[in-house]
Amino acid sequence: MASSTKIGDISTDAMTLTRFTMEEQMKHPGASGSLTLLLSSLATACKATEAAVRKAGIAQLYGISGDTNTTGDEQKKLDVLANDLFINLLKSSYQTCAMVSEENENMIEVPVAKHGRYIVCFDPLDGSSNIDCLVSIGSIFGIYRRDDEEGHVTEKDCLLPGNKLVAAGYCVFGTACMMVISTGNGVNGFTLDPSIGEFILTAHDMKVPKKGKIYSVNEGNSSYLDEKLLKYFHHCKFPETGKPRGARYVGSMVADVHRTICYGGIFMYPASSSAVNGKLRLLYECNPMAFIMEQAGGKAVTGRGNERVLDVVPTGLHMRVPIYLGSADDVDEVLSFLNA
Repeated sequence: MASSTKIGDISTDAMTLTRFTMEEQMKHPGASGSLTLLLSSLATACKATEAAVRKAGIAQLYGISGDTNTTGDEQKKLDVLANDLFINLLKSSYQTCAMVSEENENMIEVPVAKHGRYIVCFDPLDGSSNIDCLVSIGSIFGIYRRDDEEGHVTEKDCLLPGNKLVAAGYCVFGTACMMVISTGNGVNGFTLDPSIGEFILTAHDMKVPKKGKIYSVNEGNSSYLDEKLLKYFHHCKFPETGKPRGARYVGSMVADVHRTICYGGIFMYPASSSAVNGKLRLLYECNPMAFIMEQAGGKAVTGRGNERVLDVVPTGLHMRVPIYLGSADDVDEVLSFLNA
């Protein structure tokens, strides 16, 4: 048994992300270790992206690169850098066969010599519109196991519903850098200790409160939204009993969802007359966040009846879906308005 000593701020037996994933791996005798290696590569990509974000102003990485990504958003210089970091580190992990990125129109196939069994879908830098004003941003990823490991990978291999995710996570670059991951057995948060360059377990078995006091949505779009949803907003602000809900909206999905997990409440990006399928992408934004939210005890739905986000079968790499996720009671409450 390892001895544990703490002198000042230094622990001699810290639970690092690498150690945690290896211990989880040992619980499954048949595990090959490939998922552990893949998560290690993703952690490195997040560390490298966080380092770039921290020195962006000094290194003149703010501003627009001059290009647009596959969904029509203007690419920032950090978008391009983060995307290249994720692609190169995942390719060199030897654990992936294909990738889907928000920044690339087509599937990214890994050379056969570097093939692994996993497909990784990711948004390398979520919240790009907030980069230049120093608001919290982050990275999101979802990991799928390829159904058929023979032959060349095709786009069809990547069009998997979220209920087939084997792991998902996000990394938030804010007052600290935290990586939150789930391999289907709860949710855990790891904070980057810059003094040793390691993610340390600081939030074990994260759970979203059953009910919260915050609703998060861009109410500036109210003129495009369904009247039933507007009635829900009114209910949040003018309840018949109790105090009004707090309204919080950062505009970076990572930041808004992380706050929702920590404090409870609901995050919404609904369908509207101007965006009939919402704005957020299924494979690399909604599915990973829905997976994490459900693992933390919350819910994630599309608002179309009681449809779970994780049950939506994608029809394209950049398919969009509406999303409502957060505390179970709050999601049920908004559904009672939408389904009335």
